[in-house]
Amino acid sequence: MMRATLVSVLALALAAASFAAPMTKINIQVKSQGGKPVDRASVVVRFVEGHSIVKLGKAIRTTFELRTNQEGEASIPSIPQGKIRIQVIAKGYQTFGEVYDITEEEKTVNITLNPPQQQYSAH
Repeated sequence: MMRATLVSVLALALAAASFAAPMTKINIQVKSQGGKPVDRASVVVRFVEGHSIVKLGKAIRTTFELRTNQEGEASIPSIPQGKIRIQVIAKGYQTFGEVYDITEEEKTVNITLNPPQQQYSAH
C-alpha cells in the first residue's frame, strides 16, 4: 500500500512538472548610438504576462535587477516566457523601457541607448 502511494505521488509530481510554465534565458546587449558597449548600466527585467495558463508559484523568480559588464552584456538565467518589460538606466543616456513578447527558449535583446535631450525651461 505504501509503495502504491509513493508511486502515485511521484506520478502526480511528474505530471505537475510537465505542465510548468515554459522558461526562457535572456541575453541583453546594451550599446550607444555609436555602437560602443555601455558598461555598468542598470538593467531591470520584469515578467509582465505569460502565455501559459499555469499559475506561477513563489519559487519562480519574475524580477531581476543587474548591471551590464564591460562588453555591455547582462544575462538572465531563467524567466517565464511571455511579455517581459526591460528597463535600462545608464549615466549620460536616456532611460530605456520597452515590453517584449518572448516565445523562444533563448533570446538576445539588442538595446541602443540615446544621448540625453536638451533641457528647456519655460521661465
